[in-house]
Amino acid sequence: MDELVRTVTGFVRTLRAAGVDADHERTRSLLQALGHLDAGDREAFYWAGRLTLCATPDDLPRYDRCFTAYFGGRRAAAARAGTTSVTRHLAAGDGEEAGAGEDAAAPATASRAEVLRHRDVARLTEAERAEVHRMLALLGRGRAARRSRRFERAHRGRLDQRRTVREALRNGEVARLRRRRHTTRPRQVVLFVDVSGSMAPYAETLLRFAHALVRSEPRATRVYSVGTRLTEVTAELRHRDPGTALNAASAAIPDWSGGTRLGEEFKEYLTRHSARGAIVVIASDGWERGDPALLGAQLARLARQAYRLIWVNPHKGYEDYQPLTGGMRAALPHLDDLVAGHSLAAYEELSERLAHA
Repeated sequence: MDELVRTVTGFVRTLRAAGVDADHERTRSLLQALGHLDAGDREAFYWAGRLTLCATPDDLPRYDRCFTAYFGGRRAAAARAGTTSVTRHLAAGDGEEAGAGEDAAAPATASRAEVLRHRDVARLTEAERAEVHRMLALLGRGRAARRSRRFERAHRGRLDQRRTVREALRNGEVARLRRRRHTTRPRQVVLFVDVSGSMAPYAETLLRFAHALVRSEPRATRVYSVGTRLTEVTAELRHRDPGTALNAASAAIPDWSGGTRLGEEFKEYLTRHSARGAIVVIASDGWERGDPALLGAQLARLARQAYRLIWVNPHKGYEDYQPLTGGMRAALPHLDDLVAGHSLAAYEELSERLAHA
């Protein structure tokens, strides 16, 4: 039962990241439904989840994409058609013959997906990394909102004097007090991805996550690579296909697997741009080759401008991690959050932070 709860919880987190409002009440309903069904039956699990976790027509295609990404393979045909065949997706290194053990396909694949969520992406096989990258493409949905300067009509809110007076002049009396409220917009995210040599095992996965952010909010996301040069790759990451977007971004980055001079690059960014009101996310291990004092000074400037300053360090995911590098020691006094960035689960948590910051 504990394994089933972990599987359902991981699946629901993936749905939430994709924009499906699968709250705790709906999750509880799914667990109750599975208590009366064969949880190892892939078809039963699919329909139980679809009926309990989806609330609107827009949720259905998202649910199907998440189900395929999380459990692998293709969904079996509709139950009413009487077909129960299942095609299981096996990544290389599974150690099993394709097509063997179909009865155990759903729980085995679900368990494997849950394990992959917490594994360090630097230690995955190519097939496992491709699986994680497919699930990463579902993240980024949802973004914390900020109040804009524009107004919209509302039943409650501040008095709209101009509209109220216009209607009074037109009708000869004040028939109703008109009101207005501020509209909201997605809060901007500025993401800096360290592409230096020490971050090489994580750079591609971080750019995949950046692609998901850009695709979900193209007007409210800016992505820069940092190493020895500051390079904006937002335009390259707007392509719909992740592979094409990553190839274009890689071609645009001139200092891939080079050194790290974060202080100089943040100084260049602040000279040319502003992060006022944005959530600034820096993905780096903190191995600064330049002057740590310069890095600290520029992060202090960034922190004064930004709504929130988040540092994503792949090594933070390990219990014995200590921020001992010069770059991390210089950064710590100015950060709002220091979070892990080594696994799919860590990226899911970061996506949740950006949605509720």
